[in-house]
Amino acid sequence: MGTFSPKPGDIERQWHVVDADDQVLGRLASQVAQLLRGKHKPIYAPHVDTGDFVIVVNAEKIVLTGNKREQKIAYRHSGYPGGLKKTPYSTLLDTKPERAIQLAVKGMLPHNKLGRKMLTKLKVYAGTEHPHAAQQPQPFEIKQIAQ
Repeated sequence: MGTFSPKPGDIERQWHVVDADDQVLGRLASQVAQLLRGKHKPIYAPHVDTGDFVIVVNAEKIVLTGNKREQKIAYRHSGYPGGLKKTPYSTLLDTKPERAIQLAVKGMLPHNKLGRKMLTKLKVYAGTEHPHAAQQPQPFEIKQIAQ
């Protein structure tokens, strides 16, 4: 009896569509990250990308709890000395709401080549329309946690 390691032929990728309307950013991102990693599948292995494709719609209607909308800051760096750029989440959510979800999910994936490959399977759209109808995505319900 040996350890099972999924082969590329064993992996069946599905498409899920997630509605971000009135969802808390971190709770949505954690469940999307699990779908991208494939942790919901019995063939999950940490060293293989067994995850599914995820489409997130209505990114503009995402919710941040507490004072995070005013106080939380998104950072990026140009690579040059003194090139640190700061953007408050209030501005980020008004201009590029897709970026806020991508940043949250990226932080919950592995920080290596495998994580970057997983992130390419995430498609985020501000409105309700998306161009992936041909893939026949299945709706995925975000589990609400009692508070």
